[in-house]
Amino acid sequence: MAVERKFIAEGVRKARVEKYLTKELKRAGYGGMDIARTPLGTQVTIFAEKPGIVIGKGGKLVHQLTQDLAQNYGVESPQIEVQQVQNPSFNAQIMAERLANALERGWYFRKAGSSIMRRVMESGALGCEVVIAGKLTGARARTQKFTEGYIKHCGEPSNTIVEKGYAIAIKKLGVIGVQVKIVPADAKMPDHFAVIELEKKKPAAPINAAAPAESAEAEEPALPDDIEEEVQ
Repeated sequence: MAVERKFIAEGVRKARVEKYLTKELKRAGYGGMDIARTPLGTQVTIFAEKPGIVIGKGGKLVHQLTQDLAQNYGVESPQIEVQQVQNPSFNAQIMAERLANALERGWYFRKAGSSIMRRVMESGALGCEVVIAGKLTGARARTQKFTEGYIKHCGEPSNTIVEKGYAIAIKKLGVIGVQVKIVPADAKMPDHFAVIELEKKKPAAPINAAAPAESAEAEEPALPDDIEEEVQ
């Protein structure tokens, strides 16, 4: 059971680190993180829309994050690397945070969900799905879903191709959960295929062995003038 407990402990640690970074880097446009073990320690890659806020003045904030990960969350020798998100419209976590902020500012949930979905699709995404759940209009909770394009809901493509983001909007009536799924423009679907038509090669001409002999007999060499007079 030691191996199973180790996997569970690593999963719990990763979930706690994800929750901590989401809370601390909300202003920086936090777009997710990736943890990988290296011979020197643990490489933590943070994706953000504004890397300058993550680093802080003189690297103060990133140094504080490194200490917190090592002391409070048990990450062994953390080494933080910050990367900027090139296209925020394709990052599901950033879109979910923006949608949650819009709901907290008082946007109507239908307008906020449709505007986020329209922005993602106008950027060139293959598909987008927005799910808003909670006390949207009254005391009773409900769920509203917005879907456009192509979305995978099961199987391996749903885990490897579909980008997923989660956020929470806190309002007076209660907590509203937000989920955004995006299929990027460069995603390769396993059920898509293309038919390539090959060029037909012309059949090669048959080789006739008697052709050179016949041509030699047909074209007899001409005799010189002096020899031709003697023959006559």
